[in-house]
Amino acid sequence: MLHEFWHNFTHNLFKPLLLFFYLGFLIPLLKVQFEFPYVLYQGLTLYLLLAIGWRGGEELATIDGKSIGTVLGFIVLGFFTNLTIGFIAYGLLTRMTRLRRVDRATVAGYYGSDSAGTFATCLGVLVTLDIAFDAYMPVMLAVMEIPGCIVALLLVARMRERGMDSLGNMPGEPGYNPKVAVKLVAAAQSSSPHPHTRHELEVEEEVELSLEKLEHPELIGENPVPAPAPKVSGALLREVLLNPGLYLLFGGILIGFISRLQGASVIADGDHVFVTAFQGMLCLFLLEMGMTASRKLKDLRAAGRGLIAFGLLAPNLFAVMGIFIIHTYAQITGTHFETGSYVLFAVLCGAASYIAVPAVQRIAIPEASPTVPLASSLGLTFSYNVTIGIPLYLQITEAINGWLPVN
Repeated sequence: MLHEFWHNFTHNLFKPLLLFFYLGFLIPLLKVQFEFPYVLYQGLTLYLLLAIGWRGGEELATIDGKSIGTVLGFIVLGFFTNLTIGFIAYGLLTRMTRLRRVDRATVAGYYGSDSAGTFATCLGVLVTLDIAFDAYMPVMLAVMEIPGCIVALLLVARMRERGMDSLGNMPGEPGYNPKVAVKLVAAAQSSSPHPHTRHELEVEEEVELSLEKLEHPELIGENPVPAPAPKVSGALLREVLLNPGLYLLFGGILIGFISRLQGASVIADGDHVFVTAFQGMLCLFLLEMGMTASRKLKDLRAAGRGLIAFGLLAPNLFAVMGIFIIHTYAQITGTHFETGSYVLFAVLCGAASYIAVPAVQRIAIPEASPTVPLASSLGLTFSYNVTIGIPLYLQITEAINGWLPVN
């Protein structure tokens, strides 16, 4: 059995999709003079979100009305699963790392969300292997992205109530200095309305370095002034509920749902843009993501070994937890989930955000480091999931369903 498991695992580890990620990952390491055009990366992201949503919307329109209750129950379960994962992540970070509490909260928020890129990669692998999955899984992707934002906001709000200074340091932490103004952060916030560009991430990195230079122990005051409590503003709600990723994904789902009800189907007709080209577009996307993940690894040096260990432990722990949760739900409700749904749910639980939560962090938690969470979520967890994780979760799913078949 172990020999068969290892054979299947290694066979799935070297699919063309994953080889493109390896190819991109080596570019910075080998210092190849190549830069992926950012406009093309934006176009690929837009395409993948719409294609995934469209496919999910079409399949959603075919669900039997008797199954709606079970589907909604599973969607609610997915939301609360990621909400729980976010708080568990914070507890693990507290024990495993020496990060500031505000940075632990932000990293926990990343892991309480999910990753559209990891989901798209998993979808591509399942299609290549001809493994079926349930129609509504793209809806799960959209819903399970939100809990991480909530986790981060709740944890940081509690810290502000307990006296966190304007630099994000808590009483007792090194550098606690409530008198230092953070005008640079405010300036960075108002510089551009698009929080997802690499340029802005570079601006935020420069802001963080500037703030570190401002931390002079002689300026520490005797009367701490806590950071202002976060306000539930319209801009914040828009970033949580209407960020570009969620909007495109939900838009694709709605378009696919309506078009299928009207009798049109890009899936059945083998559409050349949204069906045939999906694998090729995903290969280019993974090439770019490999480059980005490789470059983020350097930011882990300052974070310490604890965060590196967490970034590798989290996907395994939360993904396996997700597999057992969906299996238990199937046993209790008598629902038959396709094998691919187990793997996709594992990915949704074991992945970490690199789009939605960073946008919320930029608006609501400017005190937190913008580089540490991305180094963990992109440099470690994303890299692990799309290379080792997806093949591993597939083998674990098949083993569990073999040992504990759903009646």
